Amino acid sequence: MSLKLASKTIAVVALAMLLGACSHVTKDALPDQADAPKSEQNDFFVGWRHYVLPGKAATLYTLDRLDGRAALMAKAGTSASMMRSDVNIPAFQLDEVSFSWQVPQLIETADLAERDADDSPVRVVLVFEGDKKKFSAKNAMLSELAQVLTGEPLPYATLMYVWCNKRPSGSVVVNPRTDRIRSIVVESGKKNLRQWRDYKRKIHSDFEKAFGEAPGKLLSVAVMTDSDNTKTQISAAYGGVNFVKK
Repeated sequence: MSLKLASKTIAVVALAMLLGACSHVTKDALPDQADAPKSEQNDFFVGWRHYVLPGKAATLYTLDRLDGRAALMAKAGTSASMMRSDVNIPAFQLDEVSFSWQVPQLIETADLAERDADDSPVRVVLVFEGDKKKFSAKNAMLSELAQVLTGEPLPYATLMYVWCNKRPSGSVVVNPRTDRIRSIVVESGKKNLRQWRDYKRKIHSDFEKAFGEAPGKLLSVAVMTDSDNTKTQISAAYGGVNFVKK
């Protein structure tokens, strides 16, 4: 394998590590806000863990309030990391996910379909179990390499909800590094910047739209604000992420 190909392959694996479950890059959980009044605590993110992409600066995540609402505040400066929680919901129980966010501005040069511009001010990330015998030769190789380098294989499928600069809501964007990561655009353009946006999404139908098959067990959920590819400064706020089970 050439040095150039090896570096590209490792970059793919690194992204998979970020969106998967890599315990050795875990940082401390968010503070529990024990000194704050109960009504002021945003406990929907307490216990989530901070996961950092190897070789990348970490996005700063803090608990706060914004416009009267409890929020997880994210500040990225040429950085990429995520807050994640394990959920383990069987496929037959998957129904609806609700989440909210507020974005003050978009990353003008970002493009989710371009390898060197794949940044987003907000992402909600769902990681699923599945039959890895269906992997292409490329993804099987990446999964094996990830297992060697991190002790954990490439996740079967990762579905992300994103805010896109220009693609219309409902668009599906395949990640430029691996087709096992796909995004659904739930917000587009600048119209709704600087205000809270609330969403309810049907997990089964969204997964089938993105991947063309029914989902497996949901393994984890994460939120992610990143600007490492565009080398920009960006901030955002997240409300809670909640699941309705059948």
